[in-house]
Amino acid sequence: PAWSTSNASGPTCAPKASSGPKGGGPPTPPRRTAFAEGFDQLRAAATTEPGRLRIIGALLAALVVAFGAVTAWQMTDRSSAADDVVNRSQPLSSDAADIYRSLADANTAAASGYLAGLQEKPAMREGYEKDIRTAAAKLVKAAANSEPGSTSANTIADLSRLLPEYKGLVETARANNRQGYPVGGAYLRAANEMMQQNMLPKAEKLYQTENQRLRDDYADAKSFPWAAAGLGIVALAALAWAQHRNYQRTNRVLNHGLVTATATSVVILLWLTVSHTVARAGLNDSYDHGVRSLDVLHQARIASLTARSDENLTLVRRGADTKTLADDRVVDAYEWGYDQQIDQLGKALDRAENLADDSAGKKPVQDANGFMEIWKDRHGIARDDNNSGNYQAARDRVIGAAKEPTSVCFDNVDKALATALTHERNEFEQAANDGRGSLTGLPTGAAVLAVLGAAGAVLGIGRRLSEYR
Repeated sequence: PAWSTSNASGPTCAPKASSGPKGGGPPTPPRRTAFAEGFDQLRAAATTEPGRLRIIGALLAALVVAFGAVTAWQMTDRSSAADDVVNRSQPLSSDAADIYRSLADANTAAASGYLAGLQEKPAMREGYEKDIRTAAAKLVKAAANSEPGSTSANTIADLSRLLPEYKGLVETARANNRQGYPVGGAYLRAANEMMQQNMLPKAEKLYQTENQRLRDDYADAKSFPWAAAGLGIVALAALAWAQHRNYQRTNRVLNHGLVTATATSVVILLWLTVSHTVARAGLNDSYDHGVRSLDVLHQARIASLTARSDENLTLVRRGADTKTLADDRVVDAYEWGYDQQIDQLGKALDRAENLADDSAGKKPVQDANGFMEIWKDRHGIARDDNNSGNYQAARDRVIGAAKEPTSVCFDNVDKALATALTHERNEFEQAANDGRGSLTGLPTGAAVLAVLGAAGAVLGIGRRLSEYR
C-alpha cells in the first residue's frame, strides 16, 4: 500500500489497483469447462494413430452393444405380445363370445321351457341354469382381466347388473305360466326384449372390444424390428470399415478380435431376421386359419341361437308382435327374425367352410349346413300348421313332442358348430405357439452375443495398440 494525503480528512491508506500478475503481465484467463477440455484432448488424440485406434475401438464396442441391447428390447416386446395373443387376448375374446352365446342360449332355453309349460323336461331346465351360470362365471373372469374404468369393465358391470334382473323376469314368467296365467307371456316378452335390445348388444360390444385388443396384440407381435435391424447393419458396416482400414495400414488380412465382433453381429442379425420371419408366419397362420375361422363360427352359432329363440317366440306371442316391411307388408316380427337369422347362418357356414383348411375342419361345418337345411324344412311345416290355426301341432313340431321336431335340428347344428370351434381353436393354439416359440431365447442370446462382440472389438483394437508401446 502507498500513503496518500487528503485536504479534508488527513492521510488515508488505500491499495493500488493491480494491473496483472507480478511483473506487469496480462491477466490470467478463466479456466475452460471440463467438456471443452475433454473435447480438445479427444481432438488432440485423434491426430495420433493410437488415439484414433482408441476412438475406433470405443465406437465399435458401443455400436455392437447398442445393437444387442435394442435387439433384446424389441424382441422382448414382440415375444410378450405373442404371449398375450396365446394366453390372454384370444382366450378373452373366446370368453366374450361364450358370454354372448350363453346369454343367447339361455334366452332360447327360457322360451322353449315356457312353450313346454308343465311338460318342461329337467334337461331343458338344467340347460337354462347352466347357461346362466356360465355367463356369470365368464363375466367374473372377464372383469378380473379388464382394466378398471375401461370400456370393457363398464360393459361387464352393466351385464352383471342386468343378468339377475333378466333371470327374475324369466322366473316370474315361468311361475305364471305354470299356473295358467296369460300374463306370463308378457313377462317372457319383457325378458326377451331386455336380452335382445340391451344385454346381447352389450355382449357383442364386449366381444368386439376384446377382438380389437387381439388384433392390436397381433400387430405388436408381427411388426418388424426396424431399429434393431438398422443398428445391426450400421454395426456391420463400421466393423467392415475398421477391418479394411487395418488391412490398408498393416497388410494383415484378419484381426481376430474384429472378426469375432463381426461374426457375433452377423449371428444376431440372422437370428433376428429368421426368428421374426418364422414367428410372423406362424402368427399369420394362426390368424388366417384360427382367429378368422373362430370369428365366423361364433357368428354362425349366434345366428343359430337367435333363430331358435325367434322360432320359439313366434309360438309364445302368437302374432302379437308385428313388423312393417319396406313394401308395407305387415309380418310376424319373430317369423321375420327367424328368416333373417337362418339366412345369416347359411352365409356364415359358407364362409366357415371356405376358411377351413383341412377335412377335419370342413366336415363339422358341412354337417351343420345339412342339419340347417333339415331345420328349415321342418320349420316350414310347423309354420304352415301355425298359419292354418293348428297351434298344438306347430308347438309339437318345435319343442319336441312330434316325431321330427326342429329342436333336434337346432341341437345338431349347435353340436356340429361346437366341434368345428374346438378344431379351429386347436389349430390356432398350435400355429400361435409355433410362432411364439421361434422367439424363445433371442433377447437373452442377443444380449450375450453383443457383449462378446464388444469384447472382441476392444481386444482386437488392443492388439493394434500394443504395437505402439
